[in-house]
Amino acid sequence: MKLHRIIGGVLAVQFCVIVSAFGQGGYKAEAIGAAPADVPAPILSALDTAGVRVSTDQGAALCEVWLRKTLPANPNPNTSSDVLYGSLPEGALLGVVHFPNPVTDFRSQTIKAGFYTLRYGLIPQDGNHMGVNPYRDAFVMAPVSADPGPDKALSFEDLVKLSRQASGTPHPGFLVGAQVNGASFPSVGKDDSGNWNVQIKGHASSGDLPLAFTVVGHWQG
Repeated sequence: MKLHRIIGGVLAVQFCVIVSAFGQGGYKAEAIGAAPADVPAPILSALDTAGVRVSTDQGAALCEVWLRKTLPANPNPNTSSDVLYGSLPEGALLGVVHFPNPVTDFRSQTIKAGFYTLRYGLIPQDGNHMGVNPYRDAFVMAPVSADPGPDKALSFEDLVKLSRQASGTPHPGFLVGAQVNGASFPSVGKDDSGNWNVQIKGHASSGDLPLAFTVVGHWQG
């Protein structure tokens, strides 16, 4: 089976957190402390000591995110108009996300509660993915226990293979990049498509690097 058929439509899907306990309504973001020891030591030592928690307005935690202390740099930045974060190298470890409760993605695949690494990838440019998202940036999830660590960048094929351990299916699980909107960090905002995006101020060797990605929403195609 060809790789692009393995990933199917899920690659470009804006990650859809559809947990009935959260219901409808707004979301908020707040700063939190360091990631716990559930994260393996080599990865934990690479993470910033401050993270972000996204919760419903009623206070139910949706997810927690910790970025690397220093985000890796792409020696040949991607300047395509459909790429938001081309200064990041493909396959590189960006951080860790924690889901206190199970969530489901666009394909109704269950992502179990737990800790997952986030690695940067790009949605393929082929017929299976045309029009599913304005931007190609994807944050690929994998169980922290399976990730090879911060010093190793992965090929696209290896990213897909690793991420199958997050979804438990032939299809990987992803968070999808969104545009940073405004200068408030951390924060959660609703975009024109009705999706909720969290934005976090990351740090690169050249200075601050704000990132945003969808935490509640899905492709409307």
